[in-house]
Amino acid sequence: MKVKTLSLIAAAFAVTLTVTPLVAQAQDATPSRQPGKEYRQKGAWEKLGLTEEQKARMMEIRRNTREEMLKVLTPEQKEQLKAKMQERRSQAARGEGMGKGKMKGEPFASLNLTEAQKTRMKAIKDAEKQQVEAILTPAQKQQLQEMKQKMEMRRQQRQNNSN
Repeated sequence: MKVKTLSLIAAAFAVTLTVTPLVAQAQDATPSRQPGKEYRQKGAWEKLGLTEEQKARMMEIRRNTREEMLKVLTPEQKEQLKAKMQERRSQAARGEGMGKGKMKGEPFASLNLTEAQKTRMKAIKDAEKQQVEAILTPAQKQQLQEMKQKMEMRRQQRQNNSN
C-alpha cells in the first residue's frame, strides 16, 4: 500500500513539474492588452473605418506632402535623408532601433535645417493636417480626436513613470 501511495505521489509530482512550465509558457504567449498596441497592429487609420475613396485620397495627400517636403531640402540634405531612411529600414528589418522616441522626426533632426526650411516644413505639415481633416466625416473627426487624447494621456503616463 505504501509503495502505491509513494508511486502516486511521485507521479503527481512529475506531472506537476512537467505541466507547470507549459502553463507558464501558454500564459506568456497570450496577447498583452497594452494601451496603444491595437493601433500599432491594425493601424490608427484603419480604426477610423475609412472608405476606399478616403484611403485613396489619404495616400494622395501623403504623397503630395512628401514631394513638397523634399522640394524644401537641398541635394545634400536629400542624400542624408535617403541614407538615414535606408539605415532605419535596415534596423527595422533586424528588429533594432525602434525604441522610445526613435521614430518621430529623428531623420530630419540630423539634417541641420535652416529656420526658413523648418518654417516651410511646418506649413506643409499643417496643410496636410487640414487636407486630411477635410476628407473625414464628423464622426471620424470625433474618433480621431479621442484617439489623439488617449495617445497624449499614455505619453504623459510614460513620462510620469520614467521620472
